[in-house]
Amino acid sequence: MRGCGGSSYRRYGDRVSPDLEHLRTASRDEAAAFFAEVDAEALVAAVRATTDEELLGLVSRDDIRPVAVEGILGRLHEYAVAERLADLRGVVRFDLERRGTLLERHAIAFEGGGLTLRPRLSDAEPTDVVLRTSLLRFVRIVSGERNAGLEYLSGKLDIDGDAMLALAVGGIFRVPGSGEVAVDPTALDPVDVATALAEVRSDHLRKVMTSGFRSIVLEEIFRRLPEYVNPRKAAKVHLTIGFRLLGNPNGDVERYVVRVAGGAATVTAGDEGEQRDATVTCEAHDYLRLATGHLNPVTGVLKGQLKVRGDKAKALQLSSVIDIPKPR
Repeated sequence: MRGCGGSSYRRYGDRVSPDLEHLRTASRDEAAAFFAEVDAEALVAAVRATTDEELLGLVSRDDIRPVAVEGILGRLHEYAVAERLADLRGVVRFDLERRGTLLERHAIAFEGGGLTLRPRLSDAEPTDVVLRTSLLRFVRIVSGERNAGLEYLSGKLDIDGDAMLALAVGGIFRVPGSGEVAVDPTALDPVDVATALAEVRSDHLRKVMTSGFRSIVLEEIFRRLPEYVNPRKAAKVHLTIGFRLLGNPNGDVERYVVRVAGGAATVTAGDEGEQRDATVTCEAHDYLRLATGHLNPVTGVLKGQLKVRGDKAKALQLSSVIDIPKPR
């Protein structure tokens, strides 16, 4: 089958999608015509069916790459969830790099459900947020294959400015042919978070936990914590542990209370002043490492990362009844 810009088409299951292979030899004008005319949902399906190695080979050509990036960004609205797109306001800049070297810089102004492409924006022009990542990761995020929140946590995506605006952009993409969100960057499974944090630098994690993403990460981790309590280990355990989390840029201290009784756990946000066996005070990024198995509680206490007031044995017992998610 032949199509726009001289491209051929492949069948992926029950969907006919463009064959991206022709981009290896296409001229700049042919590539521009392809990205301007190809069905947006079919393009997303083709990208998802292409391996990382193949995709890099197709879009890394210096003459094709700018056309590809502009073509993808300029048509985001066609494969976005309309309700989420309508909520976006602001200017988002994308700095696409290869091994630390800037390859492409583009920006999009979002307003009232529409978008305006601003190619090759300079450093001096105002933006609400800047996203820095690799070309390949950019393509995977905007095709709805990667969770922008997890990429941000892991340090594979760097965000300067309004983090929540940046992550909202990562959550507008729908599954091709449906109205469903492909990936919600605010939906964080603790196992996925544990995997994302496996090799992240401490300074980056501190940065993440001083951004607007902080409250979402903490709320999701605490909300899901009861799912990982081992009923057998917790069967005869009765304890109440408070957590005080520091490092919020606005000076607030987030408080949570975890109770274990009858083999199950409950979590309450806030602090009503009830009797607790112990209270753990720590920086939010240290708690995140603790909750995902990257900080041993005994080590954390000995190094002063976890400060315990009350019954230290009870505080340590909490960790013993929770099966910490193991990184995939």
